[in-house]
Amino acid sequence: MRNKLLISFKIILVGLILISCGKTNKLENVDKILLFGDSLMSGYGLKENQVLSVILENDLKEAGYNIKIINGSVSGDTSEDGLDRIEEYISGGDIDLIVLGLGANDMLRRINPDQTSSNLRKIIEIIKSNNIEIILAGMKASPTNGLAYKKKFDEIFPKLAEEYDLNLIPFLLKKVALNPKLNQSDGIHPNFEGAKVISETIKESIVNFD
Repeated sequence: MRNKLLISFKIILVGLILISCGKTNKLENVDKILLFGDSLMSGYGLKENQVLSVILENDLKEAGYNIKIINGSVSGDTSEDGLDRIEEYISGGDIDLIVLGLGANDMLRRINPDQTSSNLRKIIEIIKSNNIEIILAGMKASPTNGLAYKKKFDEIFPKLAEEYDLNLIPFLLKKVALNPKLNQSDGIHPNFEGAKVISETIKESIVNFD
């Protein structure tokens, strides 16, 4: 009886090992990540060593991931601006994953959410056609734009994530938006402490990437 139990235990143990080996971590093949957004990710108003790309790269190293983070974000960019430059940024063929974080300036300029969605959809399709993985960083509109606009804008990101089966960060500025301690004097752009919080949000999404 004891031998039978031992044999059964060994069989279960071998099975668990085989299952574990069969699971592949997508990050094993990720060497370079591009942050592709606007001033919220570019490091607007911050010192060189305080920008999001530097913080995130260090955070990932501390978590055991040796991944290069490229700052491809441009202050003031709308989704249309991003569409105009995405092919240039991925033309080298060495980007493995892109954190796509555009839309905030569209909202501030009250650009029709349908247009924003269309631009982001085109960007996503260009990225996917180059076999690059995507994490979509969502934004939320201010209620001052009107509830109808807010509803339509806020729906852009979860809908695109579902349509293209993308990993989604529901709100890039989670815990940062409207917090004076985490923003610069303009109340919009994250300060160094705010950038740290955003880095943690993105890092969590990268580490749990599937």
